[in-house]
Order: sequence, then C-alpha cells, then structure tokens
Amino acid sequence: MAFKIASSPHLQVRTPTHRLMMLVMLATIPGVLVQWYFFGWGNLVQIALAMLTCAAVEAVCIKLRGRDVKSTLSDNSALVTGVLLGICLPPLAPWYIAVLGSIFAIGIVKQVYGGMGQNLFNPAMAAYVTLLISFPAAMTQWLPPAPLAAQTLGLGDTINAILFGLSNIGSSIEALRLGIDGSTMATPLDTLKVDLTLGFTATEAMNKPIFQGLANQGWLWLNLAFLAGGLLLLALKVIRWHIPVAIIATLALLSFIDLLIDPDGSGGVIFHLLSGATMFGAFFIATDPVSAATSNKGRLIFGALIGLLVYLIRTLGGYPDAFAFAVMLANLSVPLIDYYSRPTTYGHRS
Repeated sequence: MAFKIASSPHLQVRTPTHRLMMLVMLATIPGVLVQWYFFGWGNLVQIALAMLTCAAVEAVCIKLRGRDVKSTLSDNSALVTGVLLGICLPPLAPWYIAVLGSIFAIGIVKQVYGGMGQNLFNPAMAAYVTLLISFPAAMTQWLPPAPLAAQTLGLGDTINAILFGLSNIGSSIEALRLGIDGSTMATPLDTLKVDLTLGFTATEAMNKPIFQGLANQGWLWLNLAFLAGGLLLLALKVIRWHIPVAIIATLALLSFIDLLIDPDGSGGVIFHLLSGATMFGAFFIATDPVSAATSNKGRLIFGALIGLLVYLIRTLGGYPDAFAFAVMLANLSVPLIDYYSRPTTYGHRS
C-alpha cells in the first residue's frame, strides 16, 4: 500500500486552502471596520493597494516559474498577505509604501523561498519590518483617532493625500496628523515610551487625551475587534489556541510583574494587551501555519517567546510596538523549537 506524506506543517483539516484564506480575510472585517471608523478611509485604500500589488506580483512570479497563474492565484494566499500588510500601514502613508512592501512580501519573502508553504518568515511582517527600517518617518506617523482629530477626510481627500501628499483642500499630511490640541499625534505606545524617557511617570503621561477610556482612544476598540475576529477563527478551527493564548498570557504576566515592581514606569496589563498590534499579531500574524512551530508544545513555546520579545522591545527597545520584530525573531527559532518539542514517534522512546 502506498502512502503520500505531505510536508510540514501537518494540519488536520479538510478545508481547502482557498477557503481557509477567505475565512482569515473575513475575520479581519471587524478590525478593519473599527480602523475605518477611528482613522478614516486611509487603511481601506492601503489594503486595496496592497492586495492588488500582491496579486500582480504573485502572477508575474508564477508566470516566470512556468506554472499556471490562475490555479495558483486562486488559493487567495497573496490576497491575505495584502490584507495583513495593508492593515499595518499608517492611513496616509504614501502610495509607494504599500506597493514596495507588497513587492518585497511576495517577490522576495515568499517566491524566492519557493512559494506557498516554503517561506521562512511571515511575508507581511517581513515586509513591514523592511518598510519600517527604510521609511521610519512615514511608517510611524498615524492619524489621531476620530474623537481627537482636528479634521476628518472623505474618500476623495484620502486618495489625493496618499497619491500626492495633499488633500483636496490643500492640507498637508503633517497638518492632518494634528489632534484637537494642535499637537502631532503618535500611537499610545509611542506616546507613553517618549514621555517615560522625558521623566514623566506613567500616571502623568496617561492623563493625555489619547489615553482616555479603559486603555486609550481608538486602539482599545481596534484590539477588541481583532480579538473578536480571532475568536471566530478559533471557533471555526482555522487556527489553534496555543499560540495566541501563550502570547497574551506571557505579555500579561510580564506587564503585571513590571507594574508591581515599578508602577510609575509601566502602562499596566490592560494597556499592553489593548494597545498597538497585540490582538492582531496574536491571532492573525503569529498563527501563520507555515512559519510557526508545528507541535502543540512547540506552539506554546513559540507564542511565549513572542510575548517575551514583544514586552522586552516595547519596554527596553527603540520601537514602541514590537510584534513584527518579535514574530520574525521567533520564526528564526522555529527549527530549534520544533527539534526539541517534537512528539515521540509511536513505538519509540523519547
């Protein structure tokens, strides 16, 4: 009797790849809608740019490799990469940011390694890190959340600002990033990090308008929306619980310990869990089956490592949010994690 052995990861699901990818995209809808509500049309435009470019680059690469373009594109994996990358980009980042990031994600990170299922790194996160290092100013300047915005943009103004750097009424990107108090807005994580380095306590820093609410303006609801989408993926058994639970538990534990040791220098547990890319990264990025660990024990170690790295980079590193770097570093550790966490073969000793 002949058996066919598939390459890792060995997923015990019967759902076709194209449907799994579609479910992932559908699960991002709550987060994308909240992102649109608080930050305007920009991220929808960035997602559209990234999806179109990812699909085009995938088609070109597949054609050059002599494979059938239609059947390869139909797995929807390139579109998922575009969605995930577009979500990460600042709303008014110049158009070439999304285009260059998509080219790198598909053309270099995915296709150079052999295509679907062969990439060492998560393509969207590798592209995000490359963009962050190459264009640090454009990649770290977000719009203020809608309740704090001095002015809001319609779809036409947003497209004009992304393509040409000015809205239809002549406002520059820098002017659009001003909040109601006339100061340029940064993300809550960045605001807290900068204020702590200036000698403010966490309590003093978090008296600013951007921190109003349970954790912060806008980003709180964004994380809750991606949490809802992540729970949907768990319910549909698209992903397993090990990685997101390990990430969230590790990050919560470390931030709680830090709060006990230095309450004036820590944002606290809720702040870390509901700021930045925490829920998006835990459920949609780290759970990539190709670049993550394969065994259940390995997934717990993989997730805990990401949670540890996120906390260390957020509190000690130079970047306010850390998920992209943490995921890529953990991706490098997957072969070692898999080696020491692989289950014992039936009939053999461990």
